[in-house]
Amino acid sequence: MDEGKISSMISSILNGEEQGKESIFEFISHVKNDSISQEYVVEWLKTMHQHGCTNLDVIHLTTAMRESGATLTWQSDKPIVDKHSTGGVGDKMSIMLAPALAACGVRVPMLAGRSLGHTGGTIDKLESIPNFSCIKTPEEMKTIVEEVGCCIVAQNTSIAPADGRLYALRDVTNTIDNVQLITASILSKKSAEGLDALVLDVKYGSAAFMKTLEEARALARSMVDVGNGCGIKTVAQLTRMDEPIGSHIGNALEVLESIHVLNGQGHEDTKQLVVLQGGTLLHLSGKAENEQEGQEMIRHVLENGQAKNVFKAMCIAQGVPIDTAEQLVSHPEDVLPSSKFETLIRSEITGYVTTFDTMKIAQRLRSMGAGRVQLSDDIDHAVGLIIHRHVGDEVKKGDVVLTIHHSVALSEEEQNFFSMCYSIQNQPLRATPRLHSTVS
Repeated sequence: MDEGKISSMISSILNGEEQGKESIFEFISHVKNDSISQEYVVEWLKTMHQHGCTNLDVIHLTTAMRESGATLTWQSDKPIVDKHSTGGVGDKMSIMLAPALAACGVRVPMLAGRSLGHTGGTIDKLESIPNFSCIKTPEEMKTIVEEVGCCIVAQNTSIAPADGRLYALRDVTNTIDNVQLITASILSKKSAEGLDALVLDVKYGSAAFMKTLEEARALARSMVDVGNGCGIKTVAQLTRMDEPIGSHIGNALEVLESIHVLNGQGHEDTKQLVVLQGGTLLHLSGKAENEQEGQEMIRHVLENGQAKNVFKAMCIAQGVPIDTAEQLVSHPEDVLPSSKFETLIRSEITGYVTTFDTMKIAQRLRSMGAGRVQLSDDIDHAVGLIIHRHVGDEVKKGDVVLTIHHSVALSEEEQNFFSMCYSIQNQPLRATPRLHSTVS
């Protein structure tokens, strides 16, 4: 691809004109094959980042990146669905949602990521299960989904490799935070799964990447438009991310809470999000007449053990020995990694829990080993915390609010930090629902 064509594409961006499907496909082909000067690619990225492009260009860019690698095709008449979350503290929904959906008669070939920054990654959480393998080829994914109904595997270079190359450049050129580039990156991988329906959980708030509702709505609108433009029935749910989700934070602890939910227990906050997302997908895929019926279906399979059985079968299909998988779903504490130390954080006053400093909690846990700063960093799967009192709950002096799970003794400063990472007031504060609105 010569300099003239790149210049023409950049001029189109600057003039608010379409770059053209053929030009975008040719450009992405060269990006994939590393047969174009990095200087040209960076110039295009910076222009896109600063000025944006047309909606049709985003659809073409998404499609071109999808077609740069393997795509999954399906022979079954069962709907193919998935979800994507923009990340949050304690966001463990995928671990329960995939098997629950499969138990309801749809198929879920889920590609998931690792943690980076303050937000946890589904793959790191699942890898706290002994012998659970998240590294699968597209062919292996198809086999597992056809046999079990779902799988959860790590994103790999077989899927949308051009996006991987572009993302690496975006990371070092400060062009990450562009709604259209984010949209194309996410949906190029999701559309490669051969989906019929997709739910997007776009989070906003103090502990989300999108801090304001307006930012979240802009991203949701872009992804819904492009998802539908790529032939996938797509809906986005705007959800609050000001306080941790559920009761357990940290890789192994989040798997533990997920198994509690799969056993019909667990914190209601976690269950509600699983039910919300699952109900929408069952409605979009035609398995339920409306979202309420879909939600009832999800609750039913969580309570009667069907979702748990699919989860166990998925674990076995992804490398977990049968006896380990059976013990995992019945006595998960005996299978999952446990921390060397547990420290109880007690309330010093009586009142009602009103807030958590969720971002600081996540950053502190990451520094203790629960997350990573670089993708090459090791994860301590046992590090995390359990929340015993949530926003709106009454707490008396001396009650345990948090249990910190850690591998190295806490310093006095760290203990003080956790004692001050929540606030208690005299008057109760009504908890605000997670779901703010829907973009469809």
